[in-house]
Amino acid sequence: MPLKPIPFYRKRYCQTHDLAYQSEHERVVTYLRMLDLEDYIGAYDRREVLVLADSGYDNKKIEKAIADKGWHFSIALSKTRSVKSEARDLSTPPSRQWCHIDTFFRRHRRLKWDTIRLATRGNKRQRMDLRVRHTSGSLRHVGKVELVCSERRHRPDGRRKYLACNDLRATARQIVTGYRMRWAVELFHKCVKQHLGFAEGATHGFNAVMAHVHWVYCAYILLHMSPPGLSPGAQSIGDKQRALQQGLADKEKRHILQKLTQIGGVQRYKDELRQALAGP
Repeated sequence: MPLKPIPFYRKRYCQTHDLAYQSEHERVVTYLRMLDLEDYIGAYDRREVLVLADSGYDNKKIEKAIADKGWHFSIALSKTRSVKSEARDLSTPPSRQWCHIDTFFRRHRRLKWDTIRLATRGNKRQRMDLRVRHTSGSLRHVGKVELVCSERRHRPDGRRKYLACNDLRATARQIVTGYRMRWAVELFHKCVKQHLGFAEGATHGFNAVMAHVHWVYCAYILLHMSPPGLSPGAQSIGDKQRALQQGLADKEKRHILQKLTQIGGVQRYKDELRQALAGP
């Protein structure tokens, strides 16, 4: 369904399918509305989709766009995001009695801290102890959510995380564990930036950016599947990329060696090099 045009410099207008002049949050909202997951993964149950995001994407329009798709989200909230307790939401008008999420959990000190232990990534297989507070509430302009306050158990003065999840059946442990899985996405982006040129696309329009992202993702998937000829010792994407480059170089060397070992191959190869150096 077409959306309203967006004003640009008071005179010019652009259609919403051209996302060049939208803000980042508006682009994400439009992308989510246009996204058809069946094109990527086939038939699926909408209730099994979980969108993970940090506080940079804490935006009511993004959260409503996710909910409108029938998906769930687990998003870190900014400290100034307005929430309301479940009881107060039922007893007060929709426009009143909201407070910031950090103030909300300070006022609700009666909520007890629960300790959960999560396994960390890496070779050492260490564990992380977190303490969490959990309650049901309402997120302004979005609706009912599960609210979680989380912090490191042995760092009480460290940074707290405030999480919101619109799956009302989710437990605090599930919400925190799901959000922790987002770190794998950060590592993935670091990998594709370092090895697959993810951050080097000289594109202008948003559609071109999307195309570049899709090509990089395809390259990552192919490398992750371990193409034929790679040794089992190549584990990381960088190792696999270097092994493929070495294999292509070796293939060219074998091609040259094959030419040189043929009858008269040395002279033919010299003639071929002279012709190439002479140009057209």
